[in-house]
Order: sequence, then C-alpha cells, then structure tokens
Amino acid sequence: MSKIELSIVIPCYNEIECLPELVKRSCLAAEKTMLTYEVVLIDDGSVDGSWMKMEDLKRAYPQLCLIKLTRNHGHQLALSAGLARCHASKYVFVIDADLQDPPELLSDMLNKLQQTDADVVYGQRIKRDGESFFKLATAALFYRTLRFFTDVDIPVDAGDFRLMKRCVVDVLNSMPEHARFIRGMVSWYGGRQEPFLYHRQKRFTGKTKYPLGKMLMLACDALISFSVTPLKFSIKIGCMGVIISILLAIYALCSYFFGNTAVGWTSIIAVIVFIGSIQLFILGIIGAYLGRIFIDCQNRPLFLIEKVVEASSADD
Repeated sequence: MSKIELSIVIPCYNEIECLPELVKRSCLAAEKTMLTYEVVLIDDGSVDGSWMKMEDLKRAYPQLCLIKLTRNHGHQLALSAGLARCHASKYVFVIDADLQDPPELLSDMLNKLQQTDADVVYGQRIKRDGESFFKLATAALFYRTLRFFTDVDIPVDAGDFRLMKRCVVDVLNSMPEHARFIRGMVSWYGGRQEPFLYHRQKRFTGKTKYPLGKMLMLACDALISFSVTPLKFSIKIGCMGVIISILLAIYALCSYFFGNTAVGWTSIIAVIVFIGSIQLFILGIIGAYLGRIFIDCQNRPLFLIEKVVEASSADD
C-alpha cells in the first residue's frame, strides 16, 4: 500500500456478530476523510470464531490489517498491540468493537483536530443509551473517584474513543508498564487535548466485556498506575490508629486508677481487631504496589502475537 495516513485500531474479543457492521461502517467513515487508511483488528484470544470471520472480511476489505494474539491479554494490552502496529500513520483513531462509539464521528473529530491544532481529540459522553442505572452510577463514580485521587487530570466520562496524532502514539508505544490504562497514559502525555461531545449509543449486539469485576480491576490499575495517594492514605490511617490507641490507653489507665476497670475481654478484642484490620489494610495497599513492581521487573513482553495479516490496497 501507499503510505498509510490514518489507522483505525479496534481491539476485539468474541465480537463475531458485530464484525461485519463494524468493518463496513469503519471503512465508510475512513473513506470520507479522503486519507489513505487501514483498519487494524486485534483478535484478543476470541473463542467464538472471530478470527475466521476477520479473515473472511479481509477478502472484501483489503484495507484490513489483522492481528491475532496468542491468548486473551485483556482490552488494554490488545489495544497496545494495535498501537504498536501503527508505527507510521499520521493519525490513529481508537474505537471499541461494540459500535457504542459511532465510527461516523471520525470526520468531525479529524476536522476538530486539524482546526484546533490539538494532539488528541477524545470522545466525551453526554448521554449513554442501553445501560442500566447501576451501570451509569458506577461508571460516574469510577471516573470522578479516579479524577479525585490521581495525580493526572483524566477527563470524566471519556473512554478510549479518541483520535491521536503520531507524536502521542509514539510516546504511548515507548511506555513499558504492563498494567496499562491507555486513557490515563494519553492524559499523562499532556499537550493540547480537546473534548468531542457525543451521544453514546447502545451496544450493537452481544454482551458487555466490562462487567463490574473488570471495571473494579481497571479502576485499581488506574489508581495504582497514576497516583501514590493510596500509600499516603495508608499513612493517614496508620496515624489515626496510633492516636486512637493512645486515647484508649489513657482511658484504660484512668479507669484503673479510679477503680472503674471493666471486667471481660470485649474491649481488648475490639482493640486488637481494630489495629489488626488497619495493619492488614495497609499491607494490602503496599502489596499492590510491590506486585506491580515485581511484574514490571520481570521484563516479559506486553503481548504475544501469533499471526499478522497485513493490509493491502484495493488494487492488489
């Protein structure tokens, strides 16, 4: 192919039902930009036949670049594999495979990127269709808690749906950490980043790949990766425990001298449980950071690629 100007990166995990519509709409959106493009699909260890469907679609859409990972690495690492592949594109557009973020917004986001001379234009949701009250409430809590505790200004109500310049992608590819939180890493880059307000649609088909458990894990990864606030918080908890222990000691001494010593072991057990709980909580926080250091020190590759099918021009 001639030099690629635009890469659309889409991590996929068990998205066989979405793939035909996803590829069709993504290619139509890319053609409207008048740029030479490729659509990079990353199969993140799917077990529903997604890879075979991708290969079938490749025959009709030569602009597809297919990447098959050896196993399920998770959304953020699959996305990282796609970003690493886009080593020469001028613009990189990241979108999820569920079509909740419309590919048709690409042209408008590109226009905003060029007009404002921004480094990043990120989608910011003003409305979310097809999601329960619980999902909306926990998502809102996630973004606002993350913004409060982290040292990086991460926009609220913004996922990985974004258009980035080459310089930003180069920095992301140079970051070695394993527990990756792409939207936080992009915010860490700084530069000029502009929001693009949009209405998030309901999922095209299938079930969400981010249930509550995975959202909690993502929140922990984000918090540990971009803030030392939990460590500072553990120090404050420890200081509070020391103060409470001193007050309890004073109370016990006063009770002893005034003859009001309580009979029984309830108060002793309560103090032991309280102090022990604080210690375990603090050790858990420290252990999370140590575990992150241990994993990064192993220097294992972020992801393993089993197969790559390169994009080609429509004339090939």
